Amino acid sequence: MTGGRAAPGWRRLAGFLLLFLLYQSAEGIGGRWLHSFPVQAGLMLAALLAAWPVSRWLGYRRLDAYALALCPGAWTWLLAGLLLAAALKLAAVPLGMQLGWIAAGSGAPAPSLANLASALPMLLLSTFVPSLAEDILTRGYPYRAAGLTWRNGIGFVIASTALYVLNHLYRLHLGPGEWLLLSSYGLTYATALWRSGTLWAAVGLHWGWNLGNGMADVFWPDAQPLAMAPWLSIGAHVLMFALVMTMMPLRRAIRASA
Repeated sequence: MTGGRAAPGWRRLAGFLLLFLLYQSAEGIGGRWLHSFPVQAGLMLAALLAAWPVSRWLGYRRLDAYALALCPGAWTWLLAGLLLAAALKLAAVPLGMQLGWIAAGSGAPAPSLANLASALPMLLLSTFVPSLAEDILTRGYPYRAAGLTWRNGIGFVIASTALYVLNHLYRLHLGPGEWLLLSSYGLTYATALWRSGTLWAAVGLHWGWNLGNGMADVFWPDAQPLAMAPWLSIGAHVLMFALVMTMMPLRRAIRASA
């Protein structure tokens, strides 16, 4: 099986709903209802593992339904995005403290590389699984598995960003400020997929940012974001978006063969 163009629409919709329900159940059932981290982590892992049989069900090889094939440059974009996003997050926290947008907390210990080294293996895993699961659902699926024809990148990026924002069901009540923050993430990550032709480029940025969040919690455990703190994240993603647009070549050949 080399492509999923013949898959009927009902099958594409059913595959999306399955992944969506599994993803949402992680927080809805595991986190908010049962208050159980093992259940939450297990459901999130299930959402990721289910992507493989759904891809096969749609007629694709492995995870090709989500533009996760190992195309040339995929690992380069993954690593570059991971390092860039994590570095920007770790730079944003002390900047926020200097600006008064993040409260350092009283008696906060100095950043410790030893603490980070012990926490890093679990941080890498615990941030990778949800990042990839959400990237498959909100970017890889509409890009390829949904069987939609995207005539230009603007349409895809807007649609994917809207889906990404709406996927945060439990944060939508926070209002327009939160929607703007989420939109800055969605625009950047969807653009990375569109320009590179591989979801691994978006995964690198998304995973790196989430990893940076975890690393920041290790370095500055008492730090408290204040009202202006979200603008640090928005600014970091504006910078990432600019770098994606200027440094990432548009891979038309990859998208044309989807």
